Amino acid sequence: MLAIAMVVLVLLGGLMMESKGLESRLAVYDAKAASLEQAIEDEKARTEEIDQLKKYMQTDEYVEEVARDKLGLVKDNEIVFKEEK
Repeated sequence: MLAIAMVVLVLLGGLMMESKGLESRLAVYDAKAASLEQAIEDEKARTEEIDQLKKYMQTDEYVEEVARDKLGLVKDNEIVFKEEK
C-alpha cells in the first residue's frame, strides 16, 4: 500500500512540474497572440488610410493640385507673379 502511495505521489509531482511548464508556454503564446492582434489592427488602419488616399487621388481637387505643383498650371482667371532676378 505504501509503495502505491509513493508511486502516486511521484506521478502527481511530475504532473505538477509539467503543468508549470505548460503555463509558462501558454503565457508566451498569449503574448504572441496579443502582438499579432495589434499588428492586425495596425494593418487595418493602414489599409483604411490607403483607401482614403486612393479616393482622394480620384478627385478633381487632387488633379488640380498635381497640375499646379508639378506642371505649374494656373486657372484662367488667376494672375501669376514671378520674381525678377
